[in-house]
Amino acid sequence: MEFPDPADDEQVFRCDLTWLTSRWSCIFGRGCHGIDAAGPDDGCCTLGAHFSDKDDEKRVAGHVRRLTPELWQHHAEGLGPDGWTETDEDGERKTRRVDGACVFHNRAGFPGGTGCALHLLALREGREPLETKPDVCWQLPVRRSYEWITRPDDTKVLMVSIGEYDRRGWGPGGHDLHWWCTSAPSAHGGGQAVYESYRPELVELMGERAYARLAELCKDRLTAARHAPLPAPHPAD
Repeated sequence: MEFPDPADDEQVFRCDLTWLTSRWSCIFGRGCHGIDAAGPDDGCCTLGAHFSDKDDEKRVAGHVRRLTPELWQHHAEGLGPDGWTETDEDGERKTRRVDGACVFHNRAGFPGGTGCALHLLALREGREPLETKPDVCWQLPVRRSYEWITRPDDTKVLMVSIGEYDRRGWGPGGHDLHWWCTSAPSAHGGGQAVYESYRPELVELMGERAYARLAELCKDRLTAARHAPLPAPHPAD
């Protein structure tokens, strides 16, 4: 579904309602197989997180300073000589990997809690996890992309696509993933549709007014489905 951005006349949203009305939910620690067979408990934290830009890294750094050893299993390693960041072979900045997964990933059994230390920090402080985690981490598995479109009258609009970050979104490396949740029926048993459960993330990606319009369209789709078969349901639902 396409609709103009209520807050920007030069921007149009293209939203995948099939994905956004699906019942996907994160099942980390509740049946997630992980993207690497060697680390099934690591979820999608195996590779570490690439920063979207310098501001992303700087923002995360501010939250890292508040992490304590009680909340972050690899506190000593992360604040040691090698730090909590690294540069990959392509020159891109990312979080460092320790023992086969992101330095912020607390392993199963850690007293402070399993999973992302930055996520746990947000919950402890009453924040949304998108405030403390790298952009790529809180956006997954929602994908936002941009494309300038020239219309027949030669006007240009920025098309912002909001949809599913499926296995193909990883590029050629997607073929090597052991498992990916958006196509797994076991991850499609959520009590809420994605547009509801991911409201904070979608508002951050789209803005309040655009999200409100998206929510209306999703509600209309689900209401219509009560009276007729839902067109194009998500294959994993």
